[in-house]
Amino acid sequence: MSEWDIKKLYILRTLREQGTVTATAEVLLMTPSAVSQQLSNLAKQLGVPLLEAHGRRVRLTDAAHLVLRHAEVVFAQLERADAELAGYLKGEAGEVRIGAFSTAVPALVVPAVQQLRRSHPALEVRVREAEAAEAYELLSAGSVDLALSLAAHAPSARDPKFALVPLLTDPLDVALPAGHPLAAEPGLRLADLAHEPWIYGGSGPWSQITTAACEAAGFVPEQAHSAAGWTAILAMVEAGMGVALVPRMAAADRRAGVVTRILSADQPRRHVVAAVRRGAEDGPAVARVLAALREVANVRPAG
Repeated sequence: MSEWDIKKLYILRTLREQGTVTATAEVLLMTPSAVSQQLSNLAKQLGVPLLEAHGRRVRLTDAAHLVLRHAEVVFAQLERADAELAGYLKGEAGEVRIGAFSTAVPALVVPAVQQLRRSHPALEVRVREAEAAEAYELLSAGSVDLALSLAAHAPSARDPKFALVPLLTDPLDVALPAGHPLAAEPGLRLADLAHEPWIYGGSGPWSQITTAACEAAGFVPEQAHSAAGWTAILAMVEAGMGVALVPRMAAADRRAGVVTRILSADQPRRHVVAAVRRGAEDGPAVARVLAALREVANVRPAG
């Protein structure tokens, strides 16, 4: 196979445009002898004559014109690569992979992706739903570039592998059946629900969040039913089977037969963070995605 040298091909193309070796040398800031030597080497590499004498000048052979027809395709592709690389270096192109817990996907990630599609269409974001333990395993293994989790389940800020970026404080509201006696109670406090049947997960983060919030309000919740997904939890609340704490980020899952009340003095909150491998937070593409996530988080209603 012939050896194609991009630098020498560029000299050949410049000679075609300029017409003489001297003019080519001036444009390329080379000496005429260096231009001639480079083209002679290219002819040897390709195994075809590229120049022929034409009076006191040289002109390109038919083989040289054939070579340049193919080289133009290469030059055009390199121009596109340069443009794409410039976009990548500015964070306007590339790929960022996100691992995020279930409620963060519709509440934070999807709006951020929609925003980035409008502002940076060449920047591709791939999303993978993953709870904290899996998300950090994926991040550590290099399978995702950014992980979203609750701060309570994030690695320590002293962990040298990761950098944590605070995103959002998410209030927890209480969900009651529409006909519940306390559904319209002014100044509702979590302690007012101490004797209610509660619905929350049997184990894992949400179980810990609910029990910790209730214990902070002075009681241990009676777990009447166990469910992990908001669809199931809110369906049981709607049916009058109990009450539940619901993160405000899960507002899209609300049901018509459920009243969501903002707790007054003792409202619990959870904190959402993004994590990246330490040092990657300054990467242009990751920084673009983090900025979009922060922008979405900043426009969400606070509690």
